[in-house]
Amino acid sequence: MRWPASLQARLGLSLGLVLTVLWLLAATITAVIVRGEMDEVFDSALRETAERILPLAVTDIVGREDQGVTQRLAPIREHDEFFTYVVRDAEGRILLQSHAADPAIFPPYDGPGFRQTTTHRLYSDAALQGTIRITVAERLAHRASVAAEIRMALGLPLLVVLPLALAAIIFAVRFSLAPLRKFRTRLDTRSARDLSEVPADDLPTEIAPLAATLNNLLDRLRDAFEAERSFAANAAHELRTPLAGAIAQTQRLKSETQDRAAAQRATDIEESLKRLTRRTERLMQLARAEGGRLISETPHDVRTALRIVVEDMARGPQSPAIAFELPETPVLSTIDPDALGIVCRNLVENALRHGAAKDEVAVTLTPGGDLIVSNAGPVVEPIRLARLTDRFQRGTQNSNGSGLGLTIVAAIANRTGSSLTLASPRSGALDGFEARFLLPMGTSRD
Repeated sequence: MRWPASLQARLGLSLGLVLTVLWLLAATITAVIVRGEMDEVFDSALRETAERILPLAVTDIVGREDQGVTQRLAPIREHDEFFTYVVRDAEGRILLQSHAADPAIFPPYDGPGFRQTTTHRLYSDAALQGTIRITVAERLAHRASVAAEIRMALGLPLLVVLPLALAAIIFAVRFSLAPLRKFRTRLDTRSARDLSEVPADDLPTEIAPLAATLNNLLDRLRDAFEAERSFAANAAHELRTPLAGAIAQTQRLKSETQDRAAAQRATDIEESLKRLTRRTERLMQLARAEGGRLISETPHDVRTALRIVVEDMARGPQSPAIAFELPETPVLSTIDPDALGIVCRNLVENALRHGAAKDEVAVTLTPGGDLIVSNAGPVVEPIRLARLTDRFQRGTQNSNGSGLGLTIVAAIANRTGSSLTLASPRSGALDGFEARFLLPMGTSRD
């Protein structure tokens, strides 16, 4: 038999089985002891019956006028006769017998004491120097029937007590494991990035060391993740200043040289340094998305932050065409304004970089808290679309992006309880790409 996976079921089943086995063992031992005591009582009754009837039979037989005549005693009323007897003389002739006695079951007299045949238990005794002999018989089936009733009386309560005992065991086990279920619930309700200590003060002493080990593991994991994020953020921050200096030196070199080949190489170096600068900025954003604070304590109107970000991007070097639409009523959300700025900037830059060159990028905020950024362009294959939130995945092979923009947005959505939905083609069109970021709302959604 395969044991169930549940600890509660295992404890209930094992305790129930142990209780059943112990009950059956106790009932069996009790039945054996009672059977022995019962045999002693019935043997004593056989002997007592013989000793009481024999003097009366002697008086009756001696006072008879016709010796050697068999007399059968008639019953006073109908009843089951468990003990039958015969009184015989020295020649074996039956002088007196009970009304239900069958002479065939009585073996020849062979002395006083107990005898047993295949069907009866017998006791014999004699008086007047052995001339008058009595034998009392009891059917073994009667004793077996009484023993069976005793076993039934011992076993029947098991049918009632066992279900009640099992219910009590299940209730006790469930009550005892309640702290463990609470501990499991605390773990289940946590996000994937919550590595803080899990309260375990109410756990039993047998389970508490396991919880302590788990909390120690969470502490080590948190320290390792913090070290990794700190390294990425610090490395990206420390690279910004030397990269800015290298770009400035490259631009100065390009302006001072008269050699076209050298100027072209300087331009290529400048572009590479700018891509590296953008990559470090993305790494800083990713470190913030994975470890920083992304939720505000109080809801705020996100329209202001979005307007600042979009207008700042519209004043870029290429003056990109951005169609910006905000609702007239406030949209309250608990997302941190800096985190919202990172989300909006990455979505818009992704649309500008991968969209059609001459078409606008549409940025729309709905009253329900959906930030929708869409652009025209070729349709993204479903297989590639499903992998766009993975790190260093680009929309096309020839793209010069970092491959981290949508990864950062997905990380922020995960940590803020939001959702990021990517679709291609965009809604209401046959081409293009659409990203929909569902903001965490400060009030209930309509």
